[in-house]
Amino acid sequence: MKFYQYIYSLLLITGLASCNKFLDVSPKNSVSDATTIVDKSSAETAVRGMYNSLASGSYYGTSFQSIGYLSGDNIARTGPSTDPSQFIDHNVTADNGTINSVWNAIYNTINRANHVIAKVPAVDDIRLTQELKNQLLGEAYFVRALAYFDLARTWGGVQIVLEPTQSVQDKIGVKRSTLAQTYAQVLKDLETAEPLLPPTLNRVRATKNTVWALRARYHLYQKEWAQAESYADKIINMTNNYKLISPYNSFWANNVVATQESIFELSYSAATPNSHRGSWQPPEKGGTRVWIPNNAFITLVSDSTIGGSRNTLIARTTGGLWYGNMYYRSPATDPTFILRIAELILIRAEARIQQDKIEEALSDLNIVRKRAGLTNKTGLSKDETLLAIENERRVEFAYEPHRWFDLIRTGRATTVLSITNPNKLLMPIPISQINADKATEQNPGY
Repeated sequence: MKFYQYIYSLLLITGLASCNKFLDVSPKNSVSDATTIVDKSSAETAVRGMYNSLASGSYYGTSFQSIGYLSGDNIARTGPSTDPSQFIDHNVTADNGTINSVWNAIYNTINRANHVIAKVPAVDDIRLTQELKNQLLGEAYFVRALAYFDLARTWGGVQIVLEPTQSVQDKIGVKRSTLAQTYAQVLKDLETAEPLLPPTLNRVRATKNTVWALRARYHLYQKEWAQAESYADKIINMTNNYKLISPYNSFWANNVVATQESIFELSYSAATPNSHRGSWQPPEKGGTRVWIPNNAFITLVSDSTIGGSRNTLIARTTGGLWYGNMYYRSPATDPTFILRIAELILIRAEARIQQDKIEEALSDLNIVRKRAGLTNKTGLSKDETLLAIENERRVEFAYEPHRWFDLIRTGRATTVLSITNPNKLLMPIPISQINADKATEQNPGY
């Protein structure tokens, strides 16, 4: 791993924070957490910096999300840039700029979390109660779990770094762990976070509920169906806190934030905007329109029996050009949605059908379909139900980072996307990392 870039990135992190922020609260994250976690104020500042890194343009602000949907089958591109084309064509090279920036951003976020985990327990400040310490630590463990989960599903097994980086020489020579070991670290961090976090409702910070939601997704990826169903149940049954709202665009249209649909989202402001919308909106609305819904998706979402009210995901310019309309605000205060209740319902549906609970699975599927204004699916076989869930997820999460990872985890990518080289199902380790540290092994085929 190119740990040199940790230090470089830490020097730049203030600039990143000025563009991507977690909450509009004081004091601002204006100093490095590497040396200043010494009291309540600096501990809270360090945690805000961790969320800032999670929300950065190279992570959930834009680039990581783009891997999830550009690599699927809903999106096309305009313009001359080769990076997006490589994802769409499933021919990503190790010198791809997006791959490099996402890798660095995720490890920067891990490093931020590591600083909190390593230093907050030793802080001696009467204002930093044990309860608050636990909360801050739980948030750091959750964010680190999410970061390693994203690394694992994108690259496979990666280097596991659990201590804060202090110098350019730290951790050089750390070998990649296996995929199983990387996922084991995710679970360990989630298990550590759960008892530390409060069982409160907070849609922009990690709580016990947020851990349960990510555990449902984690167990789905591990094909641990009963546990995926159980953790999804925990969230779905909190009907006073989380529910689908109608019509489909109610959780993102009209400048709303933190609706009952959302379990965990990242917030932005006019001073610290979300760069995502610029890639979707057309020039007449201040964007670049470099990513567009492709013809196949336009056909799907425009079909009243498939898209329903989700046809609001697309719009047309005055000149008749199609564009994606989920990220639209000016200034760009669009939230980034990491976990929402629709996903948990479809996780439970998939977990149930894998346990041969066909009627219960169809019931969950139809909850999501009803919100989209669609008729119920009935009388399907197990395989037909699995395909119906897959297709529902394709439309429901069209502009969120799910489609590519869904097809990978279900073993359907080669069929749906016509990928003939199985090595292309993992992204290449950035060439900069390979060149900087000879202990870092490249993924096969790159």
